Amino acid sequence: MIRGIYTSASGMILNQKLMDITANNVANVSTTGFKRDVAQVESFRNMLVYRIYDKTSSPDNAIGYMSLGSDVSRIVSDFSQGLYIKTDEPLNLAIRGNGFFTVEVPESEGGQQVLYTRNGAFTLNSRGELVTIDGFYVLGQNGRIVLQNHGQIRIDDQGNIYQNGRFVDRLRIVDFQDKQLLRKVGNNLFEADAGAQQIPFSGKILQGYLEGSNVNSVQEMVNMINVLRAYEANQKAFTIQDETLQKAISEIARK
Repeated sequence: MIRGIYTSASGMILNQKLMDITANNVANVSTTGFKRDVAQVESFRNMLVYRIYDKTSSPDNAIGYMSLGSDVSRIVSDFSQGLYIKTDEPLNLAIRGNGFFTVEVPESEGGQQVLYTRNGAFTLNSRGELVTIDGFYVLGQNGRIVLQNHGQIRIDDQGNIYQNGRFVDRLRIVDFQDKQLLRKVGNNLFEADAGAQQIPFSGKILQGYLEGSNVNSVQEMVNMINVLRAYEANQKAFTIQDETLQKAISEIARK
C-alpha cells in the first residue's frame, strides 16, 4: 500500500512537470523561431516481484515486474520547421531547412560567448552593427557585421550581405550533426555542447521573412487536458490509498 502511495505521488510530480513544459510551449506560440520542448518519460527501475514467504521462490519463478512510477528523463527540442511569416523588412531573415544564425552574447565575467538561434528578427544598433532584438551581435564570417544606417540591403539565399551593391560579409550560419546536443539557455538561444559536431549549411536564407514558432496550439491544449486528467487520476488514487491505510491503522489500534 505504501508502494502504491509513492507510485501515485510520483505520477502527480511527473504530470506537474509535463504541465510546466506544455504551458511554456503555449506561452511561446507567437515567439519567432521558437522550438517546442518535448519531454522524454522513463519508468523507474522495475522491481522484481516474487513470493516472499515461499522459501523455494527465486527470481527464476517470479510473478512478474512492477514499475515504481515514472519521471522526466530529459527534455529535448523539436527542431521541425515553423511557418514563414512575410514582413518585407530587409533585416528580417528566415532559414529554410536546417541551420542556425550565430550570435555573440556577453558573459557575466566580461567575455563573449558564441550561441545560436533561429530567430532572424535583426536590426541595427546606434553603431550600425547587426544585432538581435535583445541587442546581441549577429556574426558573419569576419566577425561582427557593420552596415550603414541608410542604403539598400540585399541578402541572398546563401547569406551573402550586400549594401548598395557592395559585398559586406557573409552570415555565419552553422548546422549540427546531432541537434540534441544543443541546449536552450534563454532568449531563444541555444548553446552547443563541447561534443557537438558542426556540418556545412545546406539550407537557404529568405530575406523579408521570419520563421514562426513550430508550436501547434491546438495540439498543446489537447496535451494539457490529457496531463490534467492524468494528474487528477493519480491524485484520486493517492487519496483512496491514504484513506485505506488510515482505516487499517485505526482498526489495528482498536484490536
